[in-house]
Amino acid sequence: MLRKKLIDYNIILASGSPRRQDFFRELNLDFTIQVKEIEETYSIELNHSEITDYLSQLKASVFVDLSENDILITSDTIVWKDEKALGKPKNYDEARKMLQLLSGEMHEVITSVCFTSKGFQKIVHDVTKVWFKPLSEEEIDFYIKNYRPFDKAGGYGIQEWIGYIGIEKIEGCYFNVMGLPTRLVYKTLSQIANR
Repeated sequence: MLRKKLIDYNIILASGSPRRQDFFRELNLDFTIQVKEIEETYSIELNHSEITDYLSQLKASVFVDLSENDILITSDTIVWKDEKALGKPKNYDEARKMLQLLSGEMHEVITSVCFTSKGFQKIVHDVTKVWFKPLSEEEIDFYIKNYRPFDKAGGYGIQEWIGYIGIEKIEGCYFNVMGLPTRLVYKTLSQIANR
């Protein structure tokens, strides 16, 4: 369906995340992967989805040589708790602190996706609320030792063991918590194809 409509476009996914790459395959889209390193820093003035909107746009800014029919897709995810953004933990201790903070509480997962071509740029974002049960220290330590969630915002993957045993409920898009609001990506690419 959408794949046919996008036949004249080159979709470039600028993400090294295996999960995001899998999502694009599951959406039945033709795409190439190009990753460029960039320092992900932002002003402390930014809050909530302003952070992920800014970072997804920042990641697009290093691609200056787009062709007429290229659609570059960049993305960023944070966990938002107590008016603060939690990114990816740098080490074991950071991961433990993050999970202790999320234990028995609700947090939000925010993902922004930026679509860039030569002629336009569009940013969309999604917010999902996630409730964790109280996690024991043994559960937190077991998870970090066995799953090493250092590439995941908030220090956890909902699709992993901690999600199976720890998440009481979610409100919003499950796939957004995994790192990509797939329905929003599909909808936006459909709109672009129909322009």
